[in-house]
Amino acid sequence: MADDFDSGNLFQDPEGYYPEEEPPTFAEHTMLSGQKVRVRLVGSHPLYGNLLWNAGRTSSHYIEEHTEDLIRNKDVLEIGAAAGVPSIVSAIQGARTVVLTDYPDPDLVQNMKHNAELAASAIPAREDGKPRLHVDGYKWGSDVSPLRAYLPPAADGSPSLFDVLIMADVVYSHREHPNLIKTMQQTLKKDPKSVALVIFTPYQPWLLPKTEQFFPLAEASGFTVTKIFEKVMDTVLFEKDPGDERLRKTVFGYEIRWAQDQLEDSSKAV
Repeated sequence: MADDFDSGNLFQDPEGYYPEEEPPTFAEHTMLSGQKVRVRLVGSHPLYGNLLWNAGRTSSHYIEEHTEDLIRNKDVLEIGAAAGVPSIVSAIQGARTVVLTDYPDPDLVQNMKHNAELAASAIPAREDGKPRLHVDGYKWGSDVSPLRAYLPPAADGSPSLFDVLIMADVVYSHREHPNLIKTMQQTLKKDPKSVALVIFTPYQPWLLPKTEQFFPLAEASGFTVTKIFEKVMDTVLFEKDPGDERLRKTVFGYEIRWAQDQLEDSSKAV
């Protein structure tokens, strides 16, 4: 009797029941050198968006301006990379190793890999033939050993750490501040020249005091914090958003380095 039951279209979703997925779009970043970096953006993905954010563009320009002392032949980790423009620029500028990461969502990771492939022809080859640019999913505060595995071992045979961390528009997530600090502690090489670049725009200006709480937390966790710039862009990124327009156009830049006592403790342990 059950074999005679015909459900017809009872369980078929009506046409248009699910919203259509927005197609990916592309954007270009123009380097100070004039070179173009083209990246694909993932439609309206809630973790990603379909824009190149001001902090990412500004970080990329800062990397270009300070290539010789900051990037060339250095090992770089980008946290919360989205489209990955700062990582791609770092690889173009001759970083030894760049690890491009964002939340381990398959769509995000696949899109970062796509952008790395788009940029491959612009990235100079390493003398040893190994790739400069790697892509991986990473949840802030989780195990960093897979990220460190991309680096060559240190001279003593232990896993290496990164010279530079790029953290563009990540401190807006206030509850994640402790996890960001934990990641910094576990990935940044204990060297006076090692640095984390924290660059952001307060798109919700009324939350800026909460965002800035990241910095005293970093200082309490063994780091020093130095403000390096405050740049006002020509236009806001989101015209209809509320709040102070000047703040919404401003990109803040900070350098975070290991405090001297942390460096001294590290040298004593060797």
